[in-house]
Amino acid sequence: MLKSTLIYLEKAGKDLMLHRVRKKNDVNHDKWIGVGGRFEPGETAEVCARREVTEETGYVMGCINYRGIVTFISDTAPHEEMHLFTCDDFQGEMHDCDEGVLEWVPQSDVASLPTWEGDRIFLRLLAEGRPFFHLELRYHGDALVGASLEGEALEIGR
Repeated sequence: MLKSTLIYLEKAGKDLMLHRVRKKNDVNHDKWIGVGGRFEPGETAEVCARREVTEETGYVMGCINYRGIVTFISDTAPHEEMHLFTCDDFQGEMHDCDEGVLEWVPQSDVASLPTWEGDRIFLRLLAEGRPFFHLELRYHGDALVGASLEGEALEIGR
C-alpha cells in the first residue's frame, strides 16, 4: 500500500491549492488539490508532510494539525493511505511548484473547483471542523463508487 500526505495551508480564510497542470502522465492532471506527496523510506506522516510542504511551496510549517487518514481503494491503481493535515502556522516565501500552479483560494470557493469527487467529502469534513477521522474512498477508474466514514457507508452523489 502506498503512503502519502496531503496538506491544506490556511491563511485569512483561504486555502493554498495546487492546480496540477505541469507534470506529464499525472493522475491528478487539471485537478485542484492541496500540497503533499509520497513517504520516503523511514519517514513518519508528519516528517513527510513537513518535507513536502517545503519542497512544493517554500513554506516551513510550525504547529500542524493531523486531521485524518483517507484510504483509497481503486481497481486501476495501488491502494493508498493518505494522511491529511491542515496548518495555519507557517513562514517563508512561496516559490513556484514544478507540479502545478499554487494559488490562494477563498475557502468558500474550494468546493467549486475541479477536484476528485472523494476530495469534496474530506474537504467538507475539514470545513465542518470534524475531529480526527478515517475515510475510505472506493474508485472504479475515475468514478467514486463508494465511501465510508468510520466504517459507516456514506451516500455519494451521482
